[in-house]
Amino acid sequence: MSRYALFGQSVAKSPSPQIHTAFARQTGIPMEYVGIDVAPEALDAALDAFVAGGGRGANVTVPHKEAAFARCAQLSERARLAGAVNTLRLDEGQWYGDNTDGAGLVRDLTGRHGLDLRGRRTLLLGAGGAARGVAPALLDAGVRELVIVNRSPERADALADALGQPGRAHTRYWEDLADIGDFELVINATSAGRHGSAPLSLPFALCSDMTAAVDLNYGDVAIPFLAWARTARLRTIVDGLGMLVEQAAESFERWHGVRPQTDAVYAELRKGAPEPATA
Repeated sequence: MSRYALFGQSVAKSPSPQIHTAFARQTGIPMEYVGIDVAPEALDAALDAFVAGGGRGANVTVPHKEAAFARCAQLSERARLAGAVNTLRLDEGQWYGDNTDGAGLVRDLTGRHGLDLRGRRTLLLGAGGAARGVAPALLDAGVRELVIVNRSPERADALADALGQPGRAHTRYWEDLADIGDFELVINATSAGRHGSAPLSLPFALCSDMTAAVDLNYGDVAIPFLAWARTARLRTIVDGLGMLVEQAAESFERWHGVRPQTDAVYAELRKGAPEPATA
């Protein structure tokens, strides 16, 4: 039986093992998938031990996506553009890295939630591994403008530079949020609310009647941003649970060459997590 895993910090409650177990059962592919909690300084050793124990592929979550990128001998174009990896596949003893986050987000927003992303003025909050993973896919999906804001502006600038579309992707300072107009799409890719970090403080001037709010997080971590969106009385509020399932399906296909069906898996997970607009 082939072995796969999720590497991250505080992954004990992650639904990823449940998701991939369901995919394996659905497709008839025998595999083991477990969560492995590892500190940043121990990631290299953990990956080596995983391979020595028969590991064939892995997902990578915060805070390891950029470190995983550095470990790869080969990269997909979207991983190279993102500078971050969330999917590893062992090819002839070397890691091949991909980033399925952006494809998972776009598939969830357009397919499951019926959002047309074309022409939307979009605000991306954050510039870490999660933001880097979704930014290229948002541009490919046709957003009109992508404004990147991060508390460390140099990271936002680096992401905008990597995207290479200065007319569409550019940065502003966090202090400017009250004065940069409204957006049709606001995406939270920050770690606010995670591990006791300070919650986001966002002006309602970012919103109009047409604004959709999306948090790449799910569960308790997403509560502060989703509460802000509900207080702003936005009609479209989406958490990251659907994205999690869709990016997992992309990863599964990279490993096995078969794309699993996601709707039933998403519905099962959603039973234990209220819809964001009504949470």
